Amino acid sequence: MRFSWKALILAPLPIPLVLSAVMAPLMQGEGPVVLPFLILLIPACLISYAATTFLFLPALFVLSLLRPATGWMVSLLGFVLGAAVIVPVTLMAWTSSGPDSGPPTESFLTFFERWATDPLMLVFPIAGFVTANLYWWLGTRRQAI
Repeated sequence: MRFSWKALILAPLPIPLVLSAVMAPLMQGEGPVVLPFLILLIPACLISYAATTFLFLPALFVLSLLRPATGWMVSLLGFVLGAAVIVPVTLMAWTSSGPDSGPPTESFLTFFERWATDPLMLVFPIAGFVTANLYWWLGTRRQAI
């Protein structure tokens, strides 16, 4: 599969946009939702673009060296890497889980077990799956000349 700047720029964007648009009104009771939307969108885009650039693209490159990349293989790769992103996100949350956002009072494994079973963590593998499919779709489309 060939590298595509268009796919790199556009593929990681829809999931953070949709999730921020859904969650922003829940954070803000009344009034404008622009500030909560931006507060959610910026870290979500950082995670999405970082995972795509530093995890997905190198893994896709290695996969394409080993065998021809197909749509279902790229989808599976995105799902697995999306699930792997749960670990560093949980680690960041654990470091500030103590009293007054200080050092943690429980072990990381105990905290991770509780966070990994949270249904909201399903967002990460699903986002990886969708982003990988969008990258595949945008990267394999023929360009009109």
